[in-house]
Amino acid sequence: MEIAQVIGLAIIVTVLGAVLKQIKPEIAIQLSILAGVTIFLLIMDKIRLVVDLLQKLAEQADISSYYLFIVLKIVGVAYLAELGGQICRDAGENALATKVEIAAKVFVVILAIPIIAAIMESMMKLLA
Repeated sequence: MEIAQVIGLAIIVTVLGAVLKQIKPEIAIQLSILAGVTIFLLIMDKIRLVVDLLQKLAEQADISSYYLFIVLKIVGVAYLAELGGQICRDAGENALATKVEIAAKVFVVILAIPIIAAIMESMMKLLA
């Protein structure tokens, strides 16, 4: 059960981080970042399975892989922004975390433009 490994790692790092924060706060932040990257690497195989499944479903539904790729990029931007924002918050940089989230939202809107345009084009064809 891999989720048990992730939770166990998170609990251990949380306890170690709480102790280290009083002695060497900079090492506690580095430990937190290392744990975040490790957890991300642990779930990479699961992410690959989901992407492969979505590709098969898109092929069966005759949906262009271009749009699926855009949606996956949007999901990736959201996850990375969440990870980056939380790392900033762990370091006590709440303002920087907010800026990371705002930047991510802008990137999501930019990435979504081709999908929005395709939907609008389809609606125009239906109404014509």
